[in-house]
Amino acid sequence: MGREEKTVTRRKTMTTPALYKSSDAFADMYTPRIGEFIEAGRNAGLSPAHKSSRKVALVIVDNQWDFCHPTGNLPVPGSQADVDRLIKFIYNNGDDITTILYSMDTHSTHHIFFEGWWVDRDGNHPAPYTYMTADDVLKGKWRPLYHPRWSVDYVNILGAHMIWTYHCEFGTPGWSLMPALSEAIAWHSAGRRSEAIQLMKGNTPRTEYFGIFGAMVPDPEDPNASGMNVPMLDLLAKNDLIYVAGEAKSHCVLETMKQLVAHFGADPAMLSKVRFLMDCTSSVVAPGIDFEAIAMAELNRMKGLGVQLVQSTDPIK
Repeated sequence: MGREEKTVTRRKTMTTPALYKSSDAFADMYTPRIGEFIEAGRNAGLSPAHKSSRKVALVIVDNQWDFCHPTGNLPVPGSQADVDRLIKFIYNNGDDITTILYSMDTHSTHHIFFEGWWVDRDGNHPAPYTYMTADDVLKGKWRPLYHPRWSVDYVNILGAHMIWTYHCEFGTPGWSLMPALSEAIAWHSAGRRSEAIQLMKGNTPRTEYFGIFGAMVPDPEDPNASGMNVPMLDLLAKNDLIYVAGEAKSHCVLETMKQLVAHFGADPAMLSKVRFLMDCTSSVVAPGIDFEAIAMAELNRMKGLGVQLVQSTDPIK
């Protein structure tokens, strides 16, 4: 018998990308001193939240590294100062605030608003901040690589669609809450014996999720994006005052406010509870679009409905 020949499959040689540098990968980042701030909160002399006759909620929208730090992937101009004022607001009003709710924008590689979802006629992906209209998509200027029928209908429903740079990828440093803000939340949680509520949003590949209570276009195939988070809205409604801050004013915070106003719109007394912290939020700056003007027009409309536009230094009332 002849010798049996074995087929040897050679493994493809992989190389480490030239982009990778150990010096970058292990560079220092401020580590929040959670334990120390918990201890400080316990010793701050704050009363337990459940004993407060007046309930005050603070809603913090997406104060994450990618939005609020200059090294983030999608930094909002002015956001660092916004976060600093918000942190001081928490410390200065710790005995008034009874509940803190904070959202975490959460994404992975393939999302409908990232460049990898779309290509042009030549197979090129769109650049960040590309403003993609429904007409562009219908005429084939841009073509979806995933869920084609849904994607075309999605842009048609919205009328237009912005492509964002990759940001808030789950588990990355850019996804994390700003460290000093996490300390302030821990301080408040320990001092008032009131566990902060974390709300993850945006982990819905087929739709944008600006407002924290619901997707821009509900996705019937995704349980995380099939409708408004009415239980969370109803939970907030139990408070006497609702303060709102975060990033960015022109997008996630503004859409959150729209959702609040739409939900409470039939009840003027509910809208009068809402306070928007004007100095704890800033708008996205992008070529060709005045997002700040758009945001202020909407906020002034809400003011006419009873929402109060306030500063972080104003007394809580």
